[in-house]
Amino acid sequence: MHWASAGGAITSFLDRVFYADLNSGRQSFYLKPAACVISARRAGTTATFDQLNKYFGLMQMPIVSSQYWNMVHGATPEQVKQDIEGLQIMRTLGRNMAFFLKCKEVGLKNGVEMPERETATFTNFIR
Repeated sequence: MHWASAGGAITSFLDRVFYADLNSGRQSFYLKPAACVISARRAGTTATFDQLNKYFGLMQMPIVSSQYWNMVHGATPEQVKQDIEGLQIMRTLGRNMAFFLKCKEVGLKNGVEMPERETATFTNFIR
């Protein structure tokens, strides 16, 4: 996190990788579960959390959640280790992600098919 938003390196990376995937027709991220984790000294985490989750929503990636927003606080790794609530949130997120992945695997093995995809339709608000 940087200046109450995701840092330039991660946003540039996500812009490029998702743009390239959309325009290639590969759709590599379709229905792959995603979760972001935000770490900050003090504030700005909720804005960053919202910003990063928008990438996943646009790519039709299920967003795995925890009992609270996926964030920890501390200026150093040692300080983060003192964020007891944040660490619990991370453990819960890990368990939830593992459960989702197992459910998806079992479903696909037992004949649950991926949803049919429609070709994207783009419109403009100005008519």
